[in-house]
Amino acid sequence: MRVTIVGAGIAGLSTAWSLAKLGHDITLIEQGSIPNPLAASGDRSRMIRRAYGDADGYARTIAEAFDSWDLLWNDLGVSHYANCGVLGISQHAGDGAEQFRTGLDRMKFEYEQLDPREAAERYPFLDPSTFRYAYLDQDGGALFSERIARDMKAWLKMRGAEIRTHTKVLAVDAHAASVRIEDDTIIRADRLVVTAGAWTLQLFPSLAENLMTYRNVVAYMEPPADLAEAWSNAPAIVDIGGASSGYVLPPIDCVGLKFGASVHRSRAPDPDANRVAVPGEGDSLRRLFSPPFSRIDEYTVTEVKTCAYTFTADERFFSKRIGNTLVVSACSGHGYKFGAAVGRRVAQALDTEDDAGLSHWLRAEAV
Repeated sequence: MRVTIVGAGIAGLSTAWSLAKLGHDITLIEQGSIPNPLAASGDRSRMIRRAYGDADGYARTIAEAFDSWDLLWNDLGVSHYANCGVLGISQHAGDGAEQFRTGLDRMKFEYEQLDPREAAERYPFLDPSTFRYAYLDQDGGALFSERIARDMKAWLKMRGAEIRTHTKVLAVDAHAASVRIEDDTIIRADRLVVTAGAWTLQLFPSLAENLMTYRNVVAYMEPPADLAEAWSNAPAIVDIGGASSGYVLPPIDCVGLKFGASVHRSRAPDPDANRVAVPGEGDSLRRLFSPPFSRIDEYTVTEVKTCAYTFTADERFFSKRIGNTLVVSACSGHGYKFGAAVGRRVAQALDTEDDAGLSHWLRAEAV
């Protein structure tokens, strides 16, 4: 079967990988480079973790995500994953970090709980006077997303896939499974998969009733020199507690110390607009991390990056069959951790035409 895939973020790349393994003829179209620095998958690192708060369906699915990544590492011949562990820090009763911990309890996942003194001794960048407790889950850490994209692109080329980068799709004929690109060339296939992330609504405006597009920023920072070693040995941080929903990826293997927070998220009808960070965005993000980090004013913001992605209103993944086209949205860091598994599930759905099963799985609902 000839399959065209529009969008080469992790969902598109993983779908191409899975379909190629099944023997299908693949054309992958990406409007930018692979990796695309403006796409939701384009950053240097992404977190994978078992903690999922009250989203028990996704917590149950995370084992499949880890297994799918292992299958990818086997095909690539290299792992782009650092199992550095994942830390949560609770400042107030009922805050996001505590919700993540109670989710671990419901799933019966093991973790180590630390009182503030123990946590600050182990992780000297923490201020023990500002939080109630911390907890460490040994399973989870950082996925090196740019490296994953580069190696998947190379693997697909070796398997004979046609890859068109810097090629913008202007229109889709969902029933004919064809697309029109910028030079007015029509590319036809038997099936079409659209994994265009934040640009999905440009191709399918009618899906605005299902999907919303957001803009967010992350910042890379240099800690004070005397804390650099502590950070180099730190776990990922799923939530710093309090109201910010702040998270951190440690500076592993030269990828840099990365800070992000969901409170910086805003609606973004045009994913191409406002993609350059405005002055002060990085410093505003940095200040959200005190508490529980000490000496936050001594951290230097070295780079601020923007991200655009789509979600449903209830922050779940989405799929819809339109004619001979399957539209899939599994964006953001939430989507990235499941990326390899998403591709395998999409490929399976194309083979079996089990659209309902795919939708249930993407929404982490029992079938």
